[in-house]
Amino acid sequence: MKFEEMNLSKEILQILNQNKVVTPTKIQEEVIPAIIGGKDVLAQSETGSGKTLGFAIPIIEKIESGKGVKALVLAPTRELAQQIANEFYTFSRHRQLKVLCVYGGVAINPQLDRAPFADIVVGTPGRILDLLNRRGLNLSKVKWSVLDEADRMLDMGFIEDIQQILDYTPAEKQTLFFSATIPQQITKLSHKYLRDPVRVKLESTAAKGVLTQYYYSIAPNERFSLLVHLLNKEQNQRTLVFCKTRNTCQAVSNGLRENKFNADCLHGGMTQAQRDRVITLFKEGKLTMLIATDVAARGLHIDQVTHVYNYELPMEFDSFVHRVGRTARAGETGIAVSFVNIEDRDKRNWNCSFFCKY
Repeated sequence: MKFEEMNLSKEILQILNQNKVVTPTKIQEEVIPAIIGGKDVLAQSETGSGKTLGFAIPIIEKIESGKGVKALVLAPTRELAQQIANEFYTFSRHRQLKVLCVYGGVAINPQLDRAPFADIVVGTPGRILDLLNRRGLNLSKVKWSVLDEADRMLDMGFIEDIQQILDYTPAEKQTLFFSATIPQQITKLSHKYLRDPVRVKLESTAAKGVLTQYYYSIAPNERFSLLVHLLNKEQNQRTLVFCKTRNTCQAVSNGLRENKFNADCLHGGMTQAQRDRVITLFKEGKLTMLIATDVAARGLHIDQVTHVYNYELPMEFDSFVHRVGRTARAGETGIAVSFVNIEDRDKRNWNCSFFCKY
C-alpha cells in the first residue's frame, strides 16, 4: 500500500513528499485507514516503527481547528511529548493547527495561557492533570485521545492519572492505544476505554534479524575498560550507552570525554534546557555518543543509531526491550551489546536465547 491509496488529501501527500516520507511503514499501513474510518485502535508496535505519524496523519486530516481541544495525546516523557508535538507541527502546516506541548520541569503559566487556543494537546500525564485541576484545560470537545507508549506510562505509575484524564473526555470519541508490550493492566484499560478496536501486532525487528545482539560476561569493575575498547573499534558511529543511575551515567560520560570521545550524558537530574541541548546535538550528529539513564529509553526518536550498549542491565525485561529498540529502527540494521555479570544472571529470570555470547 502507498500513501496515495489511503484517501489522504493532496496537501498532506505533498508535505509527506517534501519530508521524504515516501512509503508507509507497516504500522502506518495498518492504522491510518482504521483511524480515518473512525475505529478505535490497540496497536502493539516497537519504538521506531513509525507509529507517531500513524496516528498524527489521520488526526490532522480530520480535525477542525479553532473550536477547542479536539485531540489529546499522552506520552510518558518530556522528550517523547516534544517529538510527537514536532511531528504534528511539521505535518499540519497547511492546516495552521495550534499544537500545545505540555510537561513538567518548566513554568506552567505559559502553558495555561496557550491552552484555551489549542487544537491539539500533547503532554505528560502529570502536567495534563495539573492543568485540569487548575481548570486551565478543557477536554470536553476531544474527539481523539491517544496513549503513546502506554506500557511505559504504566511502569512509571501513571495508570491512575491516565484514568482521571480520560474521564474528563467525552465518551463518544476515538481512543488509540500504542504500546510496545501489552501487559494485563493495559488489556484491562483497553476493555474500559476502547470500543471494538482494530488490533494490530507487529513482529519485532529482533525477530527479523535486523537487530543483532551480543553479551559479554564480565566483572563490574571491567565494564569501563571494555566499553572504551569496543568504542575504539567502532569510531564515529552514533552510539547510545545505558546506565541505571544518574551517578554512573555522569561518571561514564566524564570518563569517555577524558578518553577523547565525543560523548555527553542525559539523565533526570539535568534541567530541561540542558537535556534539550544534548538531544539536539545528538540528533544533529554533533555528538556521537550519548550516555543515558532509562529516561531516554522510551522517549528518544533518533534515526541512524548504530549501536546500543547496556553498560548496566535494567531489572525489567520491558525496559531492556525499549533500550535496544533505539537501534535497528525502520528496517535499518543495528547492534546491541550488553555487559552481564553473575549478579545480573541471578537476579533476572529472562529468556536470553536471542543473545550471542562474545
